[in-house]
Amino acid sequence: MKKVFSKLKSLLPSKRKLIQLYAALLFNANLQGFFNGKIYKGPTKNICAPGINCYSCPGAVGACPLGALQNALGASQKTVPFYVIGILLLYGLLFGRFICGFLCPFGLIQELLYKIKTPKLKKNKVTKILSYLKYVILVFFVVIVPVLYAFKDRAIPAFCKYICPAGTLEGALGLLSNKVNESELARLGPLFTWKFLLLVSIVVGSIFIFRLFCRFLCPLGAIYGLFNHFSVFGIKLEKNKCTDCGLCVSKCKVDIRHVNDHECINCGECIEVCPTNAISWKGSKFILPPNEIENPIVIDENSSENDVFLANKQREEFLARNEKIKKRNKVLKIVVSALMIGLLAFALIYYNVINKVSEPQLPPTPDQPPIDDNAPELGNKVGNTCYGYEMEVFDENGKTGTTFNPANNKGKITVINFWGTWCGGCIEELPYFDTIATEYKDTVTVVAVHTHRDFNTASDYVNTHYKDSDMIFVKDTSLDENDEFADETYFKMLGGGDSYPITIILDGNGVIIASIKASMNYNSLKDIIDTELAKN
Repeated sequence: MKKVFSKLKSLLPSKRKLIQLYAALLFNANLQGFFNGKIYKGPTKNICAPGINCYSCPGAVGACPLGALQNALGASQKTVPFYVIGILLLYGLLFGRFICGFLCPFGLIQELLYKIKTPKLKKNKVTKILSYLKYVILVFFVVIVPVLYAFKDRAIPAFCKYICPAGTLEGALGLLSNKVNESELARLGPLFTWKFLLLVSIVVGSIFIFRLFCRFLCPLGAIYGLFNHFSVFGIKLEKNKCTDCGLCVSKCKVDIRHVNDHECINCGECIEVCPTNAISWKGSKFILPPNEIENPIVIDENSSENDVFLANKQREEFLARNEKIKKRNKVLKIVVSALMIGLLAFALIYYNVINKVSEPQLPPTPDQPPIDDNAPELGNKVGNTCYGYEMEVFDENGKTGTTFNPANNKGKITVINFWGTWCGGCIEELPYFDTIATEYKDTVTVVAVHTHRDFNTASDYVNTHYKDSDMIFVKDTSLDENDEFADETYFKMLGGGDSYPITIILDGNGVIIASIKASMNYNSLKDIIDTELAKN
């Protein structure tokens, strides 16, 4: 019977696993996102979660600190990312790589993969050398590339774009697996293929190598590792008790040189194997009863009755103190557990009941010009008469005070391109639209619709790159003018989802002849226009 109970106990998750599961659920409390295929864009998305958790994950309720750092460094305003750096400093000083061991959802995924029974590759000299690769990735992909592209007025979060497996798994696959986003499959190309293959390699590798991504590739772990020695929470080593037996290093699955160095993820497994109790949790003396009496009164055959009395009293006080600490800890555990359960319950109710996402109510379309009885019905699909909407025109000097409605542009082909200065793919394709606007000046009107988000950067960008362009630049409005990340009105009316760019092309009667939810190149754009012109 004891063996049965022991076997059942071994199947139960450890306290650390429970905390990891709790953190993963808390940071992805927007469960409705997995069912409706939408990204949460509410106010808590302005707050960085501590671990790797993709912003685009349908369940994510916070931002990823790595993504936020890259976007801040790559911002066209050339601003110093004080907020993100401050958050990273705060997390680092409080927790260090304790975050990696307890609070990172992608770390949990890797540990669960490692539990699959297969031969394992243990740490060795090669893995120790590879552990420094994440610092190279941090410097190059997280800092240098975004900063360099910022001076070209392009935001390139290089690590997220070219490497991050969490983004591919949680964001891309999390959204694409939902039927409502099947149109987004048209966006997939060589870059997605590369990232998918990289994800598969990391997933397979994590079955054989403990926390492969964390140890060799994760720049966030590289940042937090710099704070391990100074962090408030984590493990510590009392050198005066240490005998240098090496059991802690041999027990550890990651490439530490000593306890709590920059590679240590603070899992705490080394505490159990230390024969001299030299390793403990920081602050543990305030919550754990002492296991021995300090400066005990030694009793021997020559001790007086008073010495015996004092020794017994000392022991009684020691036991009473231990009992008091144990009772206090029980109360503390109940309070902390209740607060954690309450916080999780509130998060689940808030994100899935109180803040239940519904399709945004689009405004009526009084800006729609009259259409004759023989025209196709209004809509945003190919073959529909395109919705009309009045939008403010702007140029290199800002808003001009005039408006433009693409549906009023009868007699010419109208190319509507939705873009933003923050969108790397938009910036890459915009020159093609500019060329088309010049080459087909008499037959085609190109309308570049900038998002509500980061509109303050749009005029400067136009002044730098498209001052004499034949494109018409207009500003989309927001469904919530007070929320920078709210859906844009015309973008949503014409079938926009959660990603940019998209391009809608109308014939001379305002009927949609093409709807492309992917980046365009010059030849594909030219082919559509030439085909339409040939009909006339």
